[in-house]
Amino acid sequence: MSTDADEQAGDDRQKYEFKKVIEELQEFEGSGTQLVTIYIPDDKQISSVVEHVIQEHSEASNIKSKQTRTNVQDALTSIKDRLRYYDTYPPENGIVIFSGAVDSGGGQTEMVTRVLESPSEPIQSFRYHCDSDFLTEPLENMLLDKGLFGLIVLDRREANVGWLKGKRVEPVKSASSLVPGKQRKGGQSAQRFARLRLEAIDNFYQEIAEMADEMMVPKRHELDGILIGGPSPTKDEFVDGDYLHHELQDMVLGKFDVAYTDESGLHDLVDAASDVLADQEVVKDKKQMEEFFENLHDGDEATYGFEPTRRNLVMGSVDRLLISEDLRQDVVVYDCGGTEEYELVDRRHETPAHECDDGATADVVEREDAIDHLIEIAQQRGTEVKFISSDFEKGEQLYNAFGGIAGILRYSTGV
Repeated sequence: MSTDADEQAGDDRQKYEFKKVIEELQEFEGSGTQLVTIYIPDDKQISSVVEHVIQEHSEASNIKSKQTRTNVQDALTSIKDRLRYYDTYPPENGIVIFSGAVDSGGGQTEMVTRVLESPSEPIQSFRYHCDSDFLTEPLENMLLDKGLFGLIVLDRREANVGWLKGKRVEPVKSASSLVPGKQRKGGQSAQRFARLRLEAIDNFYQEIAEMADEMMVPKRHELDGILIGGPSPTKDEFVDGDYLHHELQDMVLGKFDVAYTDESGLHDLVDAASDVLADQEVVKDKKQMEEFFENLHDGDEATYGFEPTRRNLVMGSVDRLLISEDLRQDVVVYDCGGTEEYELVDRRHETPAHECDDGATADVVEREDAIDHLIEIAQQRGTEVKFISSDFEKGEQLYNAFGGIAGILRYSTGV
């Protein structure tokens, strides 16, 4: 793999690992305001954080509920113990520490502590938070796909506006027009009808512009550009007529022929603008899936499903491993008399009993995250790993129809 590909794979892996931790943290609940979260930027001295934690520990002695008081102080002690592992300052981009007594069922609690080092973006400010839930929103915002484009599709009947946020197309607003058809009603002169029709078209364009302005002007400093789609001459009249706010008008990257102007037209617009969006992750994902389907239909250089893909990975025949970003499963490895057999299990389910191919009962060797299992093999074999969004049709197919796991092969293996 190239250096860029290596870096992207590393970023995707870190992003996935962070998502796993965040999803776990979001499931935890405290019976009171006893779950502590601390965000520490990399320019904050560890000694000052320790002082803050000691102060909070002292103030927690005033909490009326004995159980809550004990749980908060235990969480703060755990955090203080973790801070001893760091020198004068935190690592690059800072650290986040979560600690608290979470409900474990049956009226019982369990103390958990999680530390996230060096998030993908710098932590901006020191933050101490104590509540019944862990504070994960700042981390979630860091993991949002980068790149923000405004999308507008229109004809003289309807219009839709939305966002392209990284890999996700988000419809936001729509409008329908009152523009009459080209056939005039009886009793109207041709000139009067044409004038009324032009006025209706102009009013509709103004309505579309108002929708777009209201949505995009507040975000204009974050926008990477605006894409406009529809049939000719509608999109040309709209763009050339300077209906948009002047700052948005300057951000239009192009006009693209799109047949549909409902919500599906927003996806079509992204496809039509693929050359302009060549560096955006959603376009890269679509190209990976298009190549996979071509290989699947035209030859044998494609694989899918956990077991066939794993076997191809072990053989070193997989050029690119495609994993759905929505995949949340574990793989259980069983010992069947000296040979290993594998079974996928939903992450929150118990480890099932397994019957070997010869009918014997299997022993569990290990259970681990299915993605971690596959990536470890991929790295040993020099296989590139791609995480694929499910926010477009073929990405959704990867998850729903192919089990979230597929591969583009270097050569046909018959597996």
